[in-house]
Amino acid sequence: MDFNIFMNDVVTKAREEITQAGYTELTTKEEVDEALNKEGTTLVMVNSVCGCAGGIARPAASHAIHYDKRPDQLVTVFAGQDREATERAREYFEGFPPSSPSFALLKNGKIHAMVERHDIEGFEPMEVIAKLQHQFEEYCEEV
Repeated sequence: MDFNIFMNDVVTKAREEITQAGYTELTTKEEVDEALNKEGTTLVMVNSVCGCAGGIARPAASHAIHYDKRPDQLVTVFAGQDREATERAREYFEGFPPSSPSFALLKNGKIHAMVERHDIEGFEPMEVIAKLQHQFEEYCEEV
């Protein structure tokens, strides 16, 4: 099998999985700025093709939002694919090094909490869901 064809399939599936869960893909710097400067809470999922993204982070992203309190907006950038958008999003994650996969919770454009790769890799999806919902409980409104 051709490596590029294989990787295109992997990337396409990773994109579909997160958008089907209700996240809006941000692929440009302008889309990132527009989304992350909105009033309210925003969960940013930094997507990736690694195993912990597919086996832990994306399932957690999909299931964590089924909670009484949740962010007003769900968005995603794709590390290694949409480089400019990912770099711009990471500018909002002040104080945190680049990490993928990861989750950033912003409120009114300011970072409030992060679930970094080291908080994802080696954990079960339910543990990551609990970490995200703990953040939702602290920063988000009931829906």
